[in-house]
Amino acid sequence: MTDRALAVVRAGALTTVQDLGRPGHAHLGVPRSGALDAPAAALVNRLVGNPVTAAVLETTLNGCALRPRSAVTVAVGGAPCAVSVDGRPAAWGAAVRVPAGALLEVGAAVAGVRSYVAVAGGITVEPVLGSRSTDLLSGLGPAPLAGGTVLPLGRPYGPHARVDVAPQPRPPAELVLRVTPGPRADWFTPRALTVFTSRPYRVSPAGNRIGLRTEGPALERARTGELPSEGMVLGAVQVPPDGRPVVFLADHPTTGGYPVIAVVRHRDLPAAAQAAPGTPVRFLAVGRR
Repeated sequence: MTDRALAVVRAGALTTVQDLGRPGHAHLGVPRSGALDAPAAALVNRLVGNPVTAAVLETTLNGCALRPRSAVTVAVGGAPCAVSVDGRPAAWGAAVRVPAGALLEVGAAVAGVRSYVAVAGGITVEPVLGSRSTDLLSGLGPAPLAGGTVLPLGRPYGPHARVDVAPQPRPPAELVLRVTPGPRADWFTPRALTVFTSRPYRVSPAGNRIGLRTEGPALERARTGELPSEGMVLGAVQVPPDGRPVVFLADHPTTGGYPVIAVVRHRDLPAAAQAAPGTPVRFLAVGRR
C-alpha cells in the first residue's frame, strides 16, 4: 500500500497545519483559528485539486523543507518565496509534481510573512472540534511542526489546475485597515480618536497569529481603570495599557478586558497576515454597514 505521508525535514520558524478554522465555539472559550491569509490557502488548494476545506501548511518567514513518502502534487502560494525540488528550481503559485523521497524546499519569504503549502489530498491529521487547525492560544489541534514530524495525507480529490502561474495579491507596502467604531470608543479622548485614524503606525515584530501589534503614537484614554472581561471578535482593535493598538487575528482570545476602539473589516485581514514588521499601517475610518 502506498505510504501517503509527508516527513518534515526542516520546520522553519513556525509552520502549522491550518484549514478554515473552528468558528462557532467562542461560547466554550475556543478561538476560531484557521489560515490567517484564507484566500491564499484557498488558492493553493484549488491549484492541487483540493476543496477549500482541505488542510494546508502555513509557514512563517523562512519556509520549511518536506519529503513526501510517495509522489505528490503540491502548490506553494501566499508570500512569494523560492521553491525547489531536490535542489532544482520549481514554480511558485502553480501545481508541482514532487517524486517520492524528493526534498521539497519552501524558501524564505521575499515579501510578506506567510507562505502556504497545499498537497493533493490535504493534510489529514485528526480533527478537533471539526477542524485540523493548530491554535497557538488554546493548544488545540496538532502541535507546530518540528523536524521529524510525519503528516498523513489524504487521497487526491481530482486533477490539479493547469496553469503556469496563478496571480496572487502582492504583500502590502502599506497596510490600510478599514475600521468601524468599536464598542468602547468612548473610553478614549476625542484627540485619541483623531490620532488613531490620522497618524501612521508600523507593524511591530512582536505580533503573532493572535494579534498584529503596532508601533506608533499612544492613544490616550478618557477613562481610567479596566473593563470586566467581555467578548472579543475577529478584527477587534484592542488598546492595552501602553496605548498602541493590537488587531486581533485568527487565534485571538474569545474574551478580554482592554477596551476595543474599533473593528477591522474582515476583508482587510488577509493583508494584515502578510504585513511584515516595519510595514506602515493606516487605520481608515468608514461608516457602519
